[in-house]
Amino acid sequence: MYDDVKNIEKLFSLDDKELLALADETRRKYLGDGVYLRGIIEFSNICDKRCAYCGISADNTLLERYHLSSEEILKAAGHIASCGIKTVVLQSGETDSLDDDWLARIIKEIKSSCDMAVTVSVGEKSFETYKKWKDAGADRYLLKIETTDPEIYSGLHPGMSLENRKRCLSDLKMLGYETGSGTLVGLPGQTVRHIAADIKYFNDNGFEMIGTGPFIPHKNTPLQDAKAGDVALVLRTIAVTRIVMKTVNMPATTAIGSMDRDFRDEALKWGANVLMPNFTPVPYKRLYEIYPGKRCISEPAGACAGCMEHLTEGAGRFIDWSRGGSARNEK
Repeated sequence: MYDDVKNIEKLFSLDDKELLALADETRRKYLGDGVYLRGIIEFSNICDKRCAYCGISADNTLLERYHLSSEEILKAAGHIASCGIKTVVLQSGETDSLDDDWLARIIKEIKSSCDMAVTVSVGEKSFETYKKWKDAGADRYLLKIETTDPEIYSGLHPGMSLENRKRCLSDLKMLGYETGSGTLVGLPGQTVRHIAADIKYFNDNGFEMIGTGPFIPHKNTPLQDAKAGDVALVLRTIAVTRIVMKTVNMPATTAIGSMDRDFRDEALKWGANVLMPNFTPVPYKRLYEIYPGKRCISEPAGACAGCMEHLTEGAGRFIDWSRGGSARNEK
């Protein structure tokens, strides 16, 4: 039914009430009312890339850089496990200086000491590197594409290749990772048709996780004067993605929680089924500034885990304390 861009685009023409009801019905039918938790550790803000929208871009020379030690990461992972959360997300900037073997050892240690799924999100790597981390025990990998439109992509990512990004995502699927990607809503030049094409690409490739968030301009990037993404369109994009992809896991992202108010409860109502409390240690949390205005940067690591139940209850949902693997793979 939703095998072409035009049919997906038509969903965006539904009024809010109809679209919300259809997304909510689809989510309940295929996934139920549970909300999964993923504990994030942003272990480094060092990045070689020069993405025009990102605050940790290599071009941002005003940003203080950091890289957590193995001990700091494992302590944070232990904290996540002690909170009953069954997934850890190891996230960093994209850099060739990352030691593949070092990260493999950390993945192995987490898998041996904690009953958790491990998600890695460190950017574009070779097939061999992805395999090394999979062999070490990594379960999932998140590599957001932001846009599948070649012209928009090239303007946002100097020196990078859309085809290589797609190659990486293909490699991850081939290796058996639960694979995640996602789009930024509100990028300059982006239309609803572009977003519909992104959703078609995600669905065609069978990705198990999709992150959808608003573009938020950062003052130290080339897009500092651009208009921020529209929250209403972000919510509608989450809804359309849910309707098309049905069983996909989708977070109510920290970005949508960092607008003029916290819209994560709304994202849950529009089809999201994941929340991602931040366990990055406080001295570093404020430095992982992909976008400005990030919520809860001064709270102790993991403090936001306590407000997750409040968010889920506000959306008429409950926390599911399981690992929350892909329902798509289980069907």
